[in-house]
Amino acid sequence: MKVRKAVIPAAGLGTRVLPATKSMPKEMLTIVDKPAIEYIVEEAVRSGITDILIITNRGKGVIEDHFDRSPELEDRLLASGKKDVYDQVVSISKLANIFFIRQKETKGLGHAVSCARSFVGDEPFAVLYGDDVIIGDDPACGQLIRAYEKYGKAVVGIKEVSREAISKYSSLKVAPLEGNMYSCTDMVEKPKTDEEVLSLFSVLGRCVLTPDIFDILDRTAPGAGGEIQLTDAMKTLARSVGMTGVDFTGKRYDMGDKLGILQATVEIALKDAVLGEPFRNYLKEISKTL
Repeated sequence: MKVRKAVIPAAGLGTRVLPATKSMPKEMLTIVDKPAIEYIVEEAVRSGITDILIITNRGKGVIEDHFDRSPELEDRLLASGKKDVYDQVVSISKLANIFFIRQKETKGLGHAVSCARSFVGDEPFAVLYGDDVIIGDDPACGQLIRAYEKYGKAVVGIKEVSREAISKYSSLKVAPLEGNMYSCTDMVEKPKTDEEVLSLFSVLGRCVLTPDIFDILDRTAPGAGGEIQLTDAMKTLARSVGMTGVDFTGKRYDMGDKLGILQATVEIALKDAVLGEPFRNYLKEISKTL
């Protein structure tokens, strides 16, 4: 079955980037001139996704507003002769069929995904973490969808992290398949000891899941941090029928991290058709003072 639905969990509190996120969802923090979540939605659309569910919570209505029409603003832009900006603003509302649901309690990523059950139905679906912006010529979500179509199993987007950092992420038991694809048969969320580290490959930002994940989530007890962890549910899936891991191409930026936000802003600005050259010249000048 073709993957045409995606879920974007965006209910986190963004505590790592306070105080900016006290009144502004971290998903709406901008990279150059677009909020982070718009990059994520665009990636899903480029991957063939037509229906997107964004999971929010209290105080994040601005995300819904961003993907809605704004008649007053649009009229003002047209009256001012700014047709190019008007077209850009209107296009945001036409990216895909975008739906919203609130996670009433912040009980973890696994709980957030379980809120998508009625939206997903009996179809496979992609999950694009709201913290992670991945920029590349070949959309990461699309790479995972192709792996699902080839192997018929749920897929996780994976990257190697340092041994020092693995305790902050998950650790996967993997074996090579071909190219950048691996079979995944076990995983541990936030390994506490070296003995728990299965490899330095970790799930980072993307996965394609089958609908049986919902029954597994229903049976999954709270894990790390007292929350229902999606990794724990995927571990059950990996151990029972196996999953596919894709070491995706593209640069990942952690938008829940202050340094990650700065890196994304600088690197994406340098590629901007209008801002790239003057910004590069600015960086060259300021680097002389470092």
